[in-house]
Amino acid sequence: MKIIKLSLFALLGLVVIAGLFFAYGLYINPKSPLGTAEFKAVDKEISVRYYRPYKKGRLIFGEATDGALVPFGSYWRLGANLTTKLTTNQDLDIAGRLLPKGTYGLYVYPYAENWVLYIHTKTGGFSASEPDSSGILMKINLPVQQLETPVEQFTMDFVGSALRIQWDTTKVVIPLQ
Repeated sequence: MKIIKLSLFALLGLVVIAGLFFAYGLYINPKSPLGTAEFKAVDKEISVRYYRPYKKGRLIFGEATDGALVPFGSYWRLGANLTTKLTTNQDLDIAGRLLPKGTYGLYVYPYAENWVLYIHTKTGGFSASEPDSSGILMKINLPVQQLETPVEQFTMDFVGSALRIQWDTTKVVIPLQ
């Protein structure tokens, strides 16, 4: 009986230690820190919460056979760590399509010439794999633009009312109204 109690305490201790390491890596000292982008105008507020990985000399977008961190044609949660989350207090026109006010998860399938943006009902979790297709609200094709100067850290910000995404030599703009 003593051995079972000791094993149970040892297992519980390992779980607590693992949880502390997880919390430290995600919240206290993340390798990909939390970022936010906000747009405010009169009565419209849009915010994006995402995690910001660094390039660190790696090939970011490209072919999987070339070792790209984000291979063309593969699911990407649009950042690191937790799901990228968009919140709006009003209905939004996104590239000509109506998105009701609320909070949504964002992810993409990047390609060399365009990205396919998915807006999803799932807003939490790690989503290392594509969320269930039943939650997809819309898919939007967005053109890719090339930057002359590489951006070291993944960045999302608002330019006017458009959401701009930049990393390495890639830029994508999501028109919002």
